Amino acid sequence: MNYILFDGPSRNNLLPFTFTRPVADIRIGILTIREKWETFLDSTTTTITEDYLSDKYPMVEMDENIMINASYLPNLELVEMVKNLKENQAIFKGEDVIAFFTRDTQDDVDFETYEALEYHDDILKIEHTWDVFSKNGDAIQEDFNLLTEGRKSQHIPSSNNVIAPENIFIEEGAKLEFVSLNASKGPIYIGKDTEIMEGSLIRGPFALCEGSLVKLGAKIYGPTTIGPYSKIGGEVNNSVLFAYSNKGHDGFLGNSVLGEWCNLGADTNTSNLKNNYEEVRLWDYESESFSKTGLQFCGLMMGDHSKCGINTMFNTGTVVGVSANIFGSGFPRNFVPSFSWGGSSGYTTYVTKKAFEVAEKVMDRRQIAFTEQDKAILEYIFEETKKYRRE
Repeated sequence: MNYILFDGPSRNNLLPFTFTRPVADIRIGILTIREKWETFLDSTTTTITEDYLSDKYPMVEMDENIMINASYLPNLELVEMVKNLKENQAIFKGEDVIAFFTRDTQDDVDFETYEALEYHDDILKIEHTWDVFSKNGDAIQEDFNLLTEGRKSQHIPSSNNVIAPENIFIEEGAKLEFVSLNASKGPIYIGKDTEIMEGSLIRGPFALCEGSLVKLGAKIYGPTTIGPYSKIGGEVNNSVLFAYSNKGHDGFLGNSVLGEWCNLGADTNTSNLKNNYEEVRLWDYESESFSKTGLQFCGLMMGDHSKCGINTMFNTGTVVGVSANIFGSGFPRNFVPSFSWGGSSGYTTYVTKKAFEVAEKVMDRRQIAFTEQDKAILEYIFEETKKYRRE
């Protein structure tokens, strides 16, 4: 069977992260949504997404296809239903379509002609940017169960201070000495070829993905995920870094999500609670206004390739787009458009030529090519977000 993950109606609610990737490639828990589905299905997947992303994330269509709404995270019960779908059957959760069997990929499927199968159990769904951190604890637990079932952890070195070692799993090549690991409130997953330096204090749920580094004396509260090949230091609470992003120094990051290739300068701090304790509002790309989140705690949402200088201060509920460069004293606006250059005193446009030069250097340090596909995607985003930039 051919499985295709589609963005679904939540795509625009997940900007700025879905500017540069399909919904399926958002990381929550230990794995991306795509990696979760592929592990459960024991199959590769392709994607239906925005046209400008389709060269990098192509769709492969076959005679028989099962389309899956990538906003939904898989579990055993749902995956069994998906695998058993027959032609002209669809799985619904209320009015939402989770998956359906089709022999074509037409945009407008008439579900009136489909047999509706209702999924009744609880399920994790990613509808908004803040779901990535607010639902991360449940996602870490589910991924931990998926990845560790029937496997044996590497030995925990005796120099470490450990609580609830049965909830800790260490992959091959991980290094950790003189570290405090408390897994009594949730699992701790330490990925392949990672390192946790001495004096770090970590409370689960926590995931340190392959090739990542926790620097000396870091204080990390779960649920937190440090994506592959990222660096983390200072104080972190309930945050997610997708991959290849760095918060390598002291400073506080709380209730936040960073995309890929982000960098926070030394002593950057995010506020995650308003002084008046009111509900946090976040910039909504769909309505082009600030919308309620229902949350009291919410920090920074930062799109791919964005960076900030030393001592940057982010207000509660700040959204930063793609390829922004923020620096200077004072608080930047709590919505920073993509390709902005500046800070609280104002912004100019971060022209693509300069942004591409930086992206190429940053990615080359990790032996990853900045491709023509990457350039085309960022050029599209530059034009698409021009209306938000004021000079």
